[in-house]
This record gives sequence, structure tokens and C-alpha cells, in this order.
Amino acid sequence: MSDNATVRHDGQQQRYVLEINGQALGIASYSDEGERRLFTHTEVDPSLEGQGMGSKLVREALDNTRQQGKRIVPVCEFVSAYMSRHHDWDDSLDAR
Repeated sequence: MSDNATVRHDGQQQRYVLEINGQALGIASYSDEGERRLFTHTEVDPSLEGQGMGSKLVREALDNTRQQGKRIVPVCEFVSAYMSRHHDWDDSLDAR
């Protein structure tokens, strides 16, 4: 896992961005519907496959969503699969 990886929230574009050394290499897109945040698409550069970067991106996006008091709706298959393996956010999960 890259020590230089950071995740930032881009509220205007409704997405979380994974950056490594200042370069955007992953996104987790969402759409807000009131108190619900629907995660619709997650993508990480293929060069990062198997390094845990997708998990880092989703974990930080879910943490931030919970901190904002929003319910999590995992429409995206990656987010859904991640949440089925990691139950830290079950209290914020909102079935669609």
C-alpha cells in the first residue's frame, strides 16, 4: 500500500478522490438523496490492483459519510461487496 495515498472529498463533483503523489488514481462517485448517500461507481487505476487502494478509498469515503450523519446506500458492486465483508458501517447502512 502506498504511503503517499490520500483520499479527499470533492463535494461539488459528488465523489471521493484517491490521490497518490498528487495524481488522481481513483474515484468513488455518489449521489445524495436527502439523508441518504448512494454510492454509484468506484474505479481505481489498474496499476494499483491488489494493493488495497480501492479498499482505502471506500473505507475513508464510508467513514466521512457516517461523520456527516448520512445513511449509506451501496449501489456500486465494489462498495456493496466491501460492506458485506466489513461490518463497521452496518449502523449506517440503508438498504435500497
